[in-house]
Amino acid sequence: MKIARFSHEGTIAFGIVDDDELVVLTGDPMFAGYDTTGDRVELVDVKLLAPVIPRSKVVVLREGSGHEGARPSFALKPNTAVVGPGDPIVIPAQSNDVTVTGALGIIIGTFAKNVSIADAPGVIFGYTVAADVTARDLEQLPDQAATASAFDSFSPLGPIIDTAYDPATAVIHGRINDGQFQNSSAAVMEHSVAEIVSFASSIFTLLPGDVILTGVPGSSGTIEANDAVQIEIPGIGVLVNSVRSA
Repeated sequence: MKIARFSHEGTIAFGIVDDDELVVLTGDPMFAGYDTTGDRVELVDVKLLAPVIPRSKVVVLREGSGHEGARPSFALKPNTAVVGPGDPIVIPAQSNDVTVTGALGIIIGTFAKNVSIADAPGVIFGYTVAADVTARDLEQLPDQAATASAFDSFSPLGPIIDTAYDPATAVIHGRINDGQFQNSSAAVMEHSVAEIVSFASSIFTLLPGDVILTGVPGSSGTIEANDAVQIEIPGIGVLVNSVRSA
C-alpha cells in the first residue's frame, strides 16, 4: 500500500494512492489505521508533503568501513531537518562544501528497543525515498562533526510511504540537474535492513515515525544554489528538491 501525506485546501491529511487519486484517510494510518472519509482528491490538486515527521529523530547509517563483521555506525539528524517533495535544501552560510546522497528511508511503526534481527521487520511501518545532505567541510572539524548533517532541510523525505516494499530490491538513482551521480543497489549493502534496525534499537529507543536512512554505498554529489536534486527508488517514487543559499 502506498500512503501520502498532503495538503489540500488548507488542510493536511493522509491518503492511499489509487492511480491518479488519493483516497482520504481519517487520520495518520500509523496510529489511526486505514479508515477512510469517503472522499477522493486528484493527485494533481494536492501538494505532497514529507510523508512522515519523525517523533524524535532521523537515524543515518554510515557504512563503508570495508571490514567484515564491522558493526553499523550512526549519525543523528533532528526532526527539524525533515522537508518534503519540492521543498528547498538550504545551503548554510557556515559551509562551502555540501553533498547529497540518496538513501532508502526505513520508517519505524512502533516503539522498539533491543529488537532482535528476526523481529525487526515487525517494527517497520514502511519505506520512503530519502536524501542525506551533509556539510562535508564541517564534518572534518572535530567540534562541528555532529552538526554537519543536522541543519534544517538536510533530510528531504518523500514522495510517499510504501508499506509493502521489499528493501532487498532497492536501487537508488541520484541526479543533480541533468547529471547522474549515484546508481546504488541494496545488494552491496554491508548490513541488511533487519540488522540495521536491530542494532539501532540496541543503542536508543526507536519511536513510531522515526526514520532510519540506509547507507547504501555509492557516490555523493556536490550541490550548489539553483541546483535541482532528484533521488529515485523505482517502486516507491522520485523525490525532487531545489537548492538555495541561506
